[in-house]
Amino acid sequence: MPDFPSIEWFQQAADLLAKTDSYKRLGTCDTEMGVQVGDEFYEIDFEAFGVADIKKIDGARADELDFTLVQSPEAWKAMLDDIKANGHATHEFTLNSLDLRSDEEFARGKDYVRRDAFYRFNQTLQEYFDMSAKMETTYPAGVA
Repeated sequence: MPDFPSIEWFQQAADLLAKTDSYKRLGTCDTEMGVQVGDEFYEIDFEAFGVADIKKIDGARADELDFTLVQSPEAWKAMLDDIKANGHATHEFTLNSLDLRSDEEFARGKDYVRRDAFYRFNQTLQEYFDMSAKMETTYPAGVA
């Protein structure tokens, strides 16, 4: 049971995604994506038909990525709890919905052209996070 967030959690989701037909249906995905949970940053590099690399990074590196998905630990937990309960994200908790209804932008990036990868590969990214329905996820103490 990997904690969220952690390299192990993101890798388990990548391993589960690799066992699906998602890439065959949706096509390749090439993006350097960041995930920010509170003060922690992670980089997930999608390359062609898989995830090439996952690592913990700092905020300066996150600024260099195509985009970074940013939410509080509690908001991430709410999203992952919804996915677990329903087998996939429901309306309010899809990546698109989170981006559209966020006042501060969910998908952040300094270069709009590069940030467009969030929209271009959105369905693959959604399926990546939807893999958490098949995982047992734990959270650090204090995340409600």
